[in-house]
Amino acid sequence: MNKPLRLQVYLARCGLGSRRFCETLIVSGRVRVNGVPAVLGSKVDNNDQVTLDKKRVQPERQRIYLAIHKPRGYVCSNDDPRGRPLAGDLVKDSIPQRLFHVGRLDLNSSGLIFYTNDGDFSKLVSHPSSGIEKEYLVEAKVAIPEAMLKAYEAGIRIDGELLRLKKFIYKTPQKVLLTLEQGKNREIRRVFQHYEVDLKRIHRLRIGCVRLTNLPSGGFRFLSQKEVNWFMQRASKEQTIGRSH
Repeated sequence: MNKPLRLQVYLARCGLGSRRFCETLIVSGRVRVNGVPAVLGSKVDNNDQVTLDKKRVQPERQRIYLAIHKPRGYVCSNDDPRGRPLAGDLVKDSIPQRLFHVGRLDLNSSGLIFYTNDGDFSKLVSHPSSGIEKEYLVEAKVAIPEAMLKAYEAGIRIDGELLRLKKFIYKTPQKVLLTLEQGKNREIRRVFQHYEVDLKRIHRLRIGCVRLTNLPSGGFRFLSQKEVNWFMQRASKEQTIGRSH
């Protein structure tokens, strides 16, 4: 680390979570810099001692990028007060580094999710401006109305938030492939609940260029360098677009 970093960036590089999550660690008073409670806006460098819950943390040297097939009934969280199984537990015996989830799949959803210790990668994949597609296989207990999906494609507001589907493809009257770019919190469930269509299953098949193909439930694999580069190139394109405007 050749120059001072904002504390939340430093914590993200320690593998503690996304920058936004690391901000909550700071605000909650769990982080200290040189023995003093940290505040948002702080900067640190190699000469500073940073602790979380009185344990020193340092940036991870090796970047880890995993694709995990999350089974239904697993929680995407660093801990769970109710003692439910964590998706991260699926890899903890194989991967010594501290990892965190990129985005979320809720308890009753299954499929592809990334785990990493790279906060910059997490921000890129999760941020709506990156425009990274996520594809889901969605199954309902009844036939899924096409009018609902077309309205979703055009954009609908639920609780004041605009939700928009990129595209849909029917597999059967009760089963459909949905492609989203933003993928806001519990978005698909909220839309189906809004139209009173009971869901049976939400299963994520793809994030960007990475597909779930041949990865068994509960299994994981490392992303290839080619796959990681694909996401990093998206970041470069977004920065270029931002500068041009």
